[in-house]
Amino acid sequence: MEKLSGLISAPYTPFHPDGGLHLEVIDSLVERAAATGLAGVFPCGTTGEFPSLTLEERRQVSERWVQGAGGRFRVIVHAGGTCLGDSKELAVHAGSVGADGIAMIGPYFFRPATVEELVRYCEEVAAAAPDLPFYYYHIPVMSGVTLSMRDFLELAGDRIPSLAGIKFTHPDPMDIRRCLSWRDGRYEILFGMDEALLAALALGCRAAVGTTYGFAAPLSQAIIEAFDRGEMDEARRLQSLSAEMVAVYRKYGGGHPAMKVMMKICGIDCGPVRPPLRPLSREQEVAFREEIEATGGLRYCPGAEAVD
Repeated sequence: MEKLSGLISAPYTPFHPDGGLHLEVIDSLVERAAATGLAGVFPCGTTGEFPSLTLEERRQVSERWVQGAGGRFRVIVHAGGTCLGDSKELAVHAGSVGADGIAMIGPYFFRPATVEELVRYCEEVAAAAPDLPFYYYHIPVMSGVTLSMRDFLELAGDRIPSLAGIKFTHPDPMDIRRCLSWRDGRYEILFGMDEALLAALALGCRAAVGTTYGFAAPLSQAIIEAFDRGEMDEARRLQSLSAEMVAVYRKYGGGHPAMKVMMKICGIDCGPVRPPLRPLSREQEVAFREEIEATGGLRYCPGAEAVD
């Protein structure tokens, strides 16, 4: 399969006001992803609140995305968690419904202490869906797994035939570059920090997975285009705008609650977050809207211009 290039959205899981799964909203998210030219989606990841979903809910969400995409963009299903058996089951399901790949976060309660332990764990999950490209999801701030990804590739590359690369959500430019150069660039490094996309492009990344790509994809696409044209001042200006917007999201509830409000601003109501996260209060939502509008970034968020 051809390597990914461009933006991959990490979509929110939509819920009803009472917290129940709202699958029908995924259909609108699918069409938005297709309309904004995304290369793919990464459902049931951190953005999708996967630890707060049941296994059956994760299966339903993944299947809805695959069915809706219909081959227009790739669907990489996140199957990771703290139970090996559950991850293998989700991997099998992803293969059965026609997903384009699977990913797995490092187990984050009983954590692997060595690269060997991590590779052994990943081997079993990847083997459950051997025909699907496998991506390791490296996000130490959430998983606590701080192992070298270059060391992981050196070991896993010979033991996981389906290994495609790493979703790399960690600010370690040396490790990123060493991963990109290993075996003449054989493995994909999908960068996972929207606010630092330009740095990743300079290192050689050609694809990125991000939360903001679900509502502000044109901004990051403009960063990539400016970089490709060699217009570095413009690329830096746009990246600064992205960083300012991310700073506002994080100010309100750590990100998730505010960015679900962003989806509503753009015309798709994904509902509340699930506990232990808390949705923004009405007062917080008003203040957030004012601050995010003040950044000037809403022009890059299709649908936002229609909001009063």
